[in-house]
Amino acid sequence: MVRLLKGLLILAVLLVGLSLLAIWYVGAWNLVFPNRSHDTTPPVLPTELASPSLLVFSKTNGFRHEEGIEGGAKLFEALASEGGWGLFHTENGAVFNDADLQRFDVVVFLNASGDMLNSDQEQSFQAWMEQGGGWLGIHAAGDSSHLEWQWYRDNLIGADFTAHIMGPQFQFADVIVEAPEHPVMSGLPGVFQHEEEWYSWAESPRNEGFRVLATIDENSYTPVARFLGEEKDLRMGDHPVVWSNCIAQGRSVYATMGHRADAFEQPQVRQIISNALRWLTGPRDAACP
Repeated sequence: MVRLLKGLLILAVLLVGLSLLAIWYVGAWNLVFPNRSHDTTPPVLPTELASPSLLVFSKTNGFRHEEGIEGGAKLFEALASEGGWGLFHTENGAVFNDADLQRFDVVVFLNASGDMLNSDQEQSFQAWMEQGGGWLGIHAAGDSSHLEWQWYRDNLIGADFTAHIMGPQFQFADVIVEAPEHPVMSGLPGVFQHEEEWYSWAESPRNEGFRVLATIDENSYTPVARFLGEEKDLRMGDHPVVWSNCIAQGRSVYATMGHRADAFEQPQVRQIISNALRWLTGPRDAACP
């Protein structure tokens, strides 16, 4: 009996260990064990940064999209090299201070998630945006882990995340370019296919005044979340996947694509991101007068 109990105890410990390892491996550690840590010592920035300059930020106090972060980082490095732009990639939230932010023209939230910044850092970012900064959000930058930051929700996302598709988690769908005249949509076909973990929101950000640039055809994939025997309908009717906003003197673009590394290899997604960076670093135009 004693040997049996020891064996069961060892088995239980192994199962718990394997479960924790699986949670860490899929990037869900901070969902199970929430992390609200904030950096206080800023990173050392390069002495020289080419202009315009990009700050790529991928801190994850929420779900970590490891593959998407790596794939996105490679794309931003390539685009910065092609465009002659300065680039600094960090996961240190203390870079969000008044002095350091002034060195950048665009901040990219590359699958950044969770409670990443303290209140002073949030205020510095908000002021920087309103004074003319540019922001590009990728995939997890629009999930529910940001809802406690009301300014961010109201000015950069404009909608409340509900869920993403499950069963299957990744599906091809038709993306429809709604605003072909907008610089971010330049050179894109009217309709293209992309495979993604598609997000849904309670309502379209169009209802809060955001400029919708591309939507998804809900008849081209299965917009439901199936999990543990339950099924949730994720149809929105008006279902944007790329949108922009004008924030005082600043500009923003959000794109839901980017869960996996291969998303950043898809030609149309690369074009959207490249266009967005050029628009955000360029002069203000009719899209944000």
